[in-house]
Amino acid sequence: MDHEIRLKRLRFRAWHRGTREADLMIGGYFDAHHLDWTPDQLDWFEALLEEQDVDIMGWAIGSIPCPPQWESPMMQTMRALNFVPVSR
Repeated sequence: MDHEIRLKRLRFRAWHRGTREADLMIGGYFDAHHLDWTPDQLDWFEALLEEQDVDIMGWAIGSIPCPPQWESPMMQTMRALNFVPVSR
């Protein structure tokens, strides 16, 4: 698959998770970091998107233990992001 098409698909999947909170966390993470990712990091993120939002968010905020297969520098970066609440 063409790299640009892959990025567009990943961006769509990251921003269309099903809840606003997951969209902001996962989509925001993608937007902030994807330009620097290697093909292996893109593979990791693509596989992560197959997981349930509640799990991804729990691992990222530390409310549930992160399984070893997802514990990585990328997850650490996701944890380190400061998300500002969106006012309505």
